[in-house]
Amino acid sequence: MKPSGAALVAGVAGWPISHSLSPRLMAAWIEAANIDAIYAPFAIGQAGAGEAFKALAKTGLTGLNVTLPYKVLALQSADQSSEAARIIGAANLLTFKDGKTYADNTDVAGFLTALSEGGAKPKAGPALVLGAGGAARAIVYALKLAGCPEILLSNRTEERAKALARDIAPDSKIIPWENRDDGLKEAHLVINTTALGLNSHDDLEIDWKKAPPTCFAVDIVYVPLETGFLKDASQAGLKTIDGLGMLIGQARPSFEAFYGQSANSELDVRSILEAVLRQAS
Repeated sequence: MKPSGAALVAGVAGWPISHSLSPRLMAAWIEAANIDAIYAPFAIGQAGAGEAFKALAKTGLTGLNVTLPYKVLALQSADQSSEAARIIGAANLLTFKDGKTYADNTDVAGFLTALSEGGAKPKAGPALVLGAGGAARAIVYALKLAGCPEILLSNRTEERAKALARDIAPDSKIIPWENRDDGLKEAHLVINTTALGLNSHDDLEIDWKKAPPTCFAVDIVYVPLETGFLKDASQAGLKTIDGLGMLIGQARPSFEAFYGQSANSELDVRSILEAVLRQAS
């Protein structure tokens, strides 16, 4: 169905945004559902981003997904929020209704879905989380919910890691960024939540020889699909989980929030997105 003037309109906001696969993912579900709807990218510069979110809430959009670097700001811009978003201190989903903005965080469900599909079990051992931004906060919250026995945090700015621990997982251990390899020894999960590896960003360097053979390397980046982080882990004989699983998992509840119906569960959207990535490479 071609969109009409009455189409339900939603989108994804971030900076940069050109790498996002969310528009292609949502478009596939929209087409499968044959609904009058649009999903568009919104590139929001960092100057005045808070005002931009408030302005978009008044435009008739049904809502926005929010990506780097605005997940914390998205929560701050909302009138109401879910318990998960408040505890995490970040939101990746904003819905707009009656002049109000409601914030939620579906990254938690998306991350746990990706782990399950990849064969990783949070209860099986410690997790080393690299980064301390909005995505990291959701992942640490998810790990706590799933019963991870120990969480290790490492971030380039150590104070942010300490703040994350204080807010969500007080029993976490902080590892200085330059010593991050020290957390590999007994790790079951090593999770990159930083932007390192995204497009032209420098890769995140890890000495995978220090990790046990049962370790999983998990990256929330999906452009490229195999980051240097994952490639190096794979070459070291470790199992890897890329960012597509989390992207798809967090998008399903977003689709329902925007368009009032469930995303088609039988449509192989992963293959669609992998094809898009191959064409772009």
